[in-house]
Amino acid sequence: MASSSIRFAIVLLLHVILLVQLLPVHSDDEDDHLLQGINSFRQSANVPPLAKHDNADCLAEEIADELEHRPCASNTASNTQLANYQSLIRKCKIDINTTTDGVILPVCVPDRVAPLVLTNYTESQNSGYLNNSRYTGVGMAHEDDWTVLVLATNTPGGSFANKACLLNIITSNHLVSLFLGVFLAFVG
Repeated sequence: MASSSIRFAIVLLLHVILLVQLLPVHSDDEDDHLLQGINSFRQSANVPPLAKHDNADCLAEEIADELEHRPCASNTASNTQLANYQSLIRKCKIDINTTTDGVILPVCVPDRVAPLVLTNYTESQNSGYLNNSRYTGVGMAHEDDWTVLVLATNTPGGSFANKACLLNIITSNHLVSLFLGVFLAFVG
């Protein structure tokens, strides 16, 4: 048992060292490099990689914009509250009534040092979310010292679907009724 823990720690350390060598501190590809590091972390736990998710990406960007001017010292990720969360959801056209399974993971690292950001995700309570195969998609954004990940599932409750995408969730009986109603609305 201790042997597997040591092996896991060594693999994680090698990923961090590789990431440090490959990452400039503030590059345009910072989110892509972070995603590569997170997916390496997931791979070491035999979990499929996360794929970019447009709606989760929109929400991550809106949340990062809101957190942008908050200092790290007074706002740790565990007590970060957004008074206008509903407004941010609406900006991304996400149906809050059907999105119940996603998770938002804000992290604040002064000067957003890339290896420390990755470590804050992989060696904290966030690692439990990152190692969960239930999460298949990710949205990412950063502003100032803040980095925000929004994890999505491939289920209707975690897809961050917008109202236009909800047609995929409607059963076939409801779909026939919906098309009939739209047809009658245009004919009438």
